[in-house]
Amino acid sequence: MHLLKTYLNTDYKSNMMRGIIALMFSVSIVTYRSHIIASKKKTHNKFYNFEEDMKKEQTNKRKQQAIKTKRKIFEAASQLAAEHGIENVSVDSIVEAAGVSKGAFYVYYESKDALIVDLVNDFTNIADKDYKSFLLSLPESESSLDILHLLVERISDFIESNIGLDNMKILYKAHLTKTIYTGSAMDYSRDLYKMFADILEKGVQEGELREDIPIDSLSKHLILAIRGVVFEWCIRYPNFELKGQIRDHFRILLYGLKR
Repeated sequence: MHLLKTYLNTDYKSNMMRGIIALMFSVSIVTYRSHIIASKKKTHNKFYNFEEDMKKEQTNKRKQQAIKTKRKIFEAASQLAAEHGIENVSVDSIVEAAGVSKGAFYVYYESKDALIVDLVNDFTNIADKDYKSFLLSLPESESSLDILHLLVERISDFIESNIGLDNMKILYKAHLTKTIYTGSAMDYSRDLYKMFADILEKGVQEGELREDIPIDSLSKHLILAIRGVVFEWCIRYPNFELKGQIRDHFRILLYGLKR
């Protein structure tokens, strides 16, 4: 009987050990499999991220190339327009100067007129930046009337030197026929109007200019006067000297604003 009990106890313990070993082995297998699956996921994610990064890089390169190509077309057109007048510049001459195909031109511009709109916008922004820089260069002690006088002379210089007679004629024609959008040059929110308004406001506050006319109305009328003189230049050239005429016109006009 004692031997039987000893045998049974020994067998029970052995069975328990075998059970524990089997359980530990099963846990090890599950853990190993989980590790393998996790490793595969990490590897897959690495490849996935790499592919995504490659796609993004290729997209960025295409965008950069597109910007570069459009800029080449624009700069070639701008240069040719300055030399010959935009009406005398063809799409063929633009793409030849830019070193791109005609098909590439029509990817970025549906027509030559669409390109002219960009040119007008660009010239407007360049002009206003030039005028701002000029105003900042003037001493603060300058009177408002003197600043206005100097500014309109600067504007006439810019128009003659950077835009030119032929392109101004085209711009006025576009204003009249409305075949090309020229809103950036005409918009009352343009920086040029604010520049005039700021100078006039300074003159009113310092008691130099009359205050019974709204600043907004005054700035519009002064820019209207510039456009009128430039139009006269377009139709009367070469018997009309822009800078001299605009200087004389504003001397008379500004004198009427003094108190």
